[in-house]
Amino acid sequence: MRVADDDTAADVDDTEDGAHPDDRADDPADDPDVPPLTALPDALGAEATGAAPVDTPTGAPRASRAGRDMGAAVGVGAGLGVVVVASLFLYRPSFLLVVALAVVVSVTELVRALDKGGYRPPLAPVLVGSLLMLGLAWTRGAAGLVVAFLLTVLAVLLWRLGDGPVGYLRDASAAVLVTLYVPLLAGFAVLLLVPDDGVARVLLFIATVVCSDVGGFAAGVLLGKKLFGEKPMAASISPKKSWEGFLGSVVACVAIGTLVITLTFHGPWWGGVLFGVAMAATATLGDLGESLIKRDLGIKDMGALLPGHGGLMDRMDSLLPSAVVAYLLLAWLVPA
Repeated sequence: MRVADDDTAADVDDTEDGAHPDDRADDPADDPDVPPLTALPDALGAEATGAAPVDTPTGAPRASRAGRDMGAAVGVGAGLGVVVVASLFLYRPSFLLVVALAVVVSVTELVRALDKGGYRPPLAPVLVGSLLMLGLAWTRGAAGLVVAFLLTVLAVLLWRLGDGPVGYLRDASAAVLVTLYVPLLAGFAVLLLVPDDGVARVLLFIATVVCSDVGGFAAGVLLGKKLFGEKPMAASISPKKSWEGFLGSVVACVAIGTLVITLTFHGPWWGGVLFGVAMAATATLGDLGESLIKRDLGIKDMGALLPGHGGLMDRMDSLLPSAVVAYLLLAWLVPA
């Protein structure tokens, strides 16, 4: 059973009222591989499933086409942003605690999602290893992060031996994937913070990913089908993610990247362009990557922690790979 995903970057929604072009609005009817489900009207809303419209009580929060409360989604997103910015400016090492909490929650959500798909990755060694990876990234840099990753992988392989040989390769491989996907990539966000100008580097990284989402939304509303006829980038993975939206993401990311790199870091203008294009591409690929995992597992969200968003992992998908690209490019363009 395959259900639509919930990515935001570079999405386009062709609804007349300009609803957010969020992949949470993906209609299973848009995907020929997804059979209609009787449970979807309650889960996604009548409009997303083609069912008869249901009157919304006066004063009720307006949901998106996917049945999401967009007001709650925006509020939660703004609240998360405030927490991140406050941690960076009030006490810089506290950002490490924010990342650690996000990684613990995201790892737990991903392991539970894999469990629904028949995988049994051991959670305990991955969680302990995640904290070790983040701590060594802060105190020992990139070398410490890599060493902690290898130790975590070894711990996972040994831990899983206790459950016997049946499904060993399946479960151990799933655990290694979780370790690489969440804490290892998140460790690069910690590495961004290590230099003296680390706060500016982290803010640039996060702001660019946010601009990728905003640029995709703006292009979806303003351009619609005018350029490429709303041609999907990967119809089998994310039917609502179009080339128009991706173009909007690139423009927004290039704008913020060029401004910050030239004015704050005094780097070359072309470095800002390169940074923006790379971040837009990475954020979009991160969205598609998580969407692919969710489609394979037959789930819509990784969790239900955040109203209007799903799970925390559903908000980490574009940030995780983008942290690696941001770290590598900034280390080259504007060395600490």
